[in-house]
Amino acid sequence: MNLVKVLVGLVLVAGGAPGLSAPVAIEPSLPTALVLLHPSSPALQDVPPGWRLRVNRGTPDLTVIQDGESRALRFKSRKSSFGIERAVDADISQYPVLTWSWKVSELPLGADFRRQSTDDQAAQVLVVFADHRVLSYIWDTSAPKGTFQSASSVPLLRIFALVCQSGATALNEWTPESHDLVQDYQRAYNRPPSNVKGIRLQINTQHTDSSAESYFGDVSFRGR
Repeated sequence: MNLVKVLVGLVLVAGGAPGLSAPVAIEPSLPTALVLLHPSSPALQDVPPGWRLRVNRGTPDLTVIQDGESRALRFKSRKSSFGIERAVDADISQYPVLTWSWKVSELPLGADFRRQSTDDQAAQVLVVFADHRVLSYIWDTSAPKGTFQSASSVPLLRIFALVCQSGATALNEWTPESHDLVQDYQRAYNRPPSNVKGIRLQINTQHTDSSAESYFGDVSFRGR
């Protein structure tokens, strides 16, 4: 990932960048889940309503496809880096769990987020908090599943990454994810988290000069 562009973009999302729809606020009277992305919605376009496309490098290839009985948002990257992002205003004490489903059909060759020269991912979910700290959940080609470490070599950029899936073990399989943001944030930064202000779904292949393909299903904030 291009960490400078990622953090700047997510900070703008958190602050309400020009042209971006108003943050989705979660009220106590709402149900126990806030669905941020639902590809099966008939009205869904290639860039979902409320989201914004952000291109760091290359040409984005983003489309809604039919995958079996469901629809999915497909990301295809060829020596490129892009994602979609949206503003959120989530009380993390009420909605601490982030859930999503994803599938990877092609991994960037030789990618490994632990080295800047190979820092590409077939799929990642970045969550930005009000204090501009970021948690990044990634599907990495090489780093072992469960790896949890700083993903920034640049001073003042505070990004921690968790490898949720690694390599081709679950390739071409839909995989559900559920992560407690409070626990992950405290583990990363040794302090209680502020509220969530932005989220991004991303794909990168520019460092390895390769290609990758991934799919996203529903993305939601939920209570415990």
